[in-house]
Amino acid sequence: MISRIDLRGRDLDRRALTAVLPRPELDVAGAAEQVAPLIADVRHRGAVALRELGERFDGVRPEHLRVPAERIAQALESLDPLVRAALEESIRRARLVHAAQVPAELRTELGPGAQVRQRWLPVRRVGLYVPGGLAVYPSSVVMNVVPAQEAGVGSLVVTSPPQAEHDGSPHPTILAACALLGVDEVYAVGGAQAIAMLAYGAQGETDADGETLCEPVDVVTGPGNQYVTAAKRLVRGVVGIDSEAGPTEIAVLADGTADPAHVAADLVSQAEHGPTSASVLVTPSVELAEAVEALLPAVVARTRHSERVATALAGPQSAVVLVDDVAQGLAVVNAYGAEHLEVQTADARAVAEQVTSAGAIFVGPFAPVSLGDYMAGSNHVLPTGGCAHFSSGLGVHSFLRPVQIIDYDDVALAEVADRVVALAQDEDLPAHGEAVTVRFPG
Repeated sequence: MISRIDLRGRDLDRRALTAVLPRPELDVAGAAEQVAPLIADVRHRGAVALRELGERFDGVRPEHLRVPAERIAQALESLDPLVRAALEESIRRARLVHAAQVPAELRTELGPGAQVRQRWLPVRRVGLYVPGGLAVYPSSVVMNVVPAQEAGVGSLVVTSPPQAEHDGSPHPTILAACALLGVDEVYAVGGAQAIAMLAYGAQGETDADGETLCEPVDVVTGPGNQYVTAAKRLVRGVVGIDSEAGPTEIAVLADGTADPAHVAADLVSQAEHGPTSASVLVTPSVELAEAVEALLPAVVARTRHSERVATALAGPQSAVVLVDDVAQGLAVVNAYGAEHLEVQTADARAVAEQVTSAGAIFVGPFAPVSLGDYMAGSNHVLPTGGCAHFSSGLGVHSFLRPVQIIDYDDVALAEVADRVVALAQDEDLPAHGEAVTVRFPG
């Protein structure tokens, strides 16, 4: 059901480790070639293209690309009270964590009358993508919207694929989550075409659309499949993006103290997302590996989405990796750079402090990834495919820009004028120096 990779007795450097670790067989570059014409079509034809692509990929031609306000309100009214309570608590916890991320203004005094400040300014408008394929993700609405709101973004757009069973609107629970968060600009657009709409805006087709269906945004965030990821890659530079967040992945670093039932359940929980999801166990304990492997068939058989889970666990992106000890296990998970990393070892907190590459780190037996998906207060929009080596999960910082403010008076400028002139002359840019000396005639 899941393959093994035995690294015991092998001293591999980072390059060699990266080559042998499991990864999904995804071709984002190839997907980019496929979605590039779609992006150009949306850019050129706007709502006309969006409706055609909705019919082609989602099996429904949305009458209302922008979801009417009354439908959003209706979705909240009909929301299951238990689900509403859970979403409200998820929002409350996420607000506490993300409000604490807002950075303070910095002020540096370099001398009398010489000051540099750094302010953090929110972007003007953001587009938040919420997937809608094999599962429903109101939790992703929370994870996208809350940090943007806490950053002070003034204009928020949520877009999610149209659903044929819901008359061409996104799933009602997604709409209800938007209502709870006060987001009223919601679009029934999914896939690469949604990313194109957000990046370039879209002209309207019908009277209900208006002349302009959607204004362009400054930043696009949110997870998606390889086509959404490819589209984000193609529009990067036109807009900012959070990261190329593709199919989900979990790595569990565990020793013999871990409960195999916990580990098996956690591997299955992420495989549930879809057949390209990655589940990786890294352990020095052969006994734990064998126990987990023995449990998996029964755990998979009794879960609702057993077929997609089995496909994900059997794929090239999933494996049990045997290592000599926890130290080698750390080297492996640091080379892997998992979206979600669970540490289930005897000294989990100390081991977690040695992790250098992971989207989010879950410490000990009572911090499963599922907690982070919904209720931990942390963000579940995280980098995948090794992108954790250079990027981070979604947060307030994703929507803020640091701007430096230089505030010097005449005395402070005069103090460094000759040095500015010296450097300007050395760089053969004399006008730079003259822009200073002109302020001190005579």
